[in-house]
Amino acid sequence: MGAREVLSVAADGGSLDGWIEGAGPPVLLLHGGPGLDYTYLDDLGAELAAEFRVASYQQRGLEPSTLQGPFTVAQSIDDAVAVLDGLEWPRAWVVGHSWGGHLALRLAAERSDRLLGALAVDPIGVVGDGGHAAFEAEMSARTPLSHRRRAEELDERELAGEGTEAEFREAMEIWWPSYFADPERVPQMPAMRTSVWAYAGISGEMLIGLEEVAARLADGRCLYGVLAGAASPIPWGQAARATVELSSHASLTVIPGAGHFPWIEAPGCGLAALRALADGREAR
Repeated sequence: MGAREVLSVAADGGSLDGWIEGAGPPVLLLHGGPGLDYTYLDDLGAELAAEFRVASYQQRGLEPSTLQGPFTVAQSIDDAVAVLDGLEWPRAWVVGHSWGGHLALRLAAERSDRLLGALAVDPIGVVGDGGHAAFEAEMSARTPLSHRRRAEELDERELAGEGTEAEFREAMEIWWPSYFADPERVPQMPAMRTSVWAYAGISGEMLIGLEEVAARLADGRCLYGVLAGAASPIPWGQAARATVELSSHASLTVIPGAGHFPWIEAPGCGLAALRALADGREAR
């Protein structure tokens, strides 16, 4: 595994930038948020690069990529395809976490012609509301009341496009322990930036059109899997299991003792899950 190479591809309004590492079948890595700094996925990218050629990029809204919108689900899909085009990858695996996992499922539904398959890591699903309401309720339940109200107030400002970088950081520091299986053994939160506009724009429409997405996944054209943390605040039974039950070409892996960032609490699980998908594709 060599040094990381610089990635920069043309996209509407500017460029999408990041890095490439590893050798093997191509993998496009999609970060969460929406609007988060993509660097928090670096460790997962390095894990996958042991056996795959991994490209990771910052979605629009934050440097080094273009800061221009529109910040929509449709634009996010187009941007992912633009990165594949810029890499000259006719088809690739996509691996996404959280919002990025949801985006991977959208790509599997709408652009299966460009995918070898998709792995969604602890995503909001595509059946019903994808577990979104239950996720928000569980995050609140895991957070002490003394801090919860402040975090919810900050989230409301961010969803309205009114938040600041400092307010985002404050909210994330409050929510951070609630993402993990054991609140007494929480890793240090990485330095995260956010695009308030990307978060507000994409979050506002993420649950729109899910019935159509579910119907397209059910046609079995794309191989996909969901990797979920058993102790994640996103209810895997509602979000992950319901999503994989749509298709006979889908699979579910649940990691005991892991929360929303399973590769942190169970190192190696991301690579193992993608390897299993790739082996399944070869067997087919």
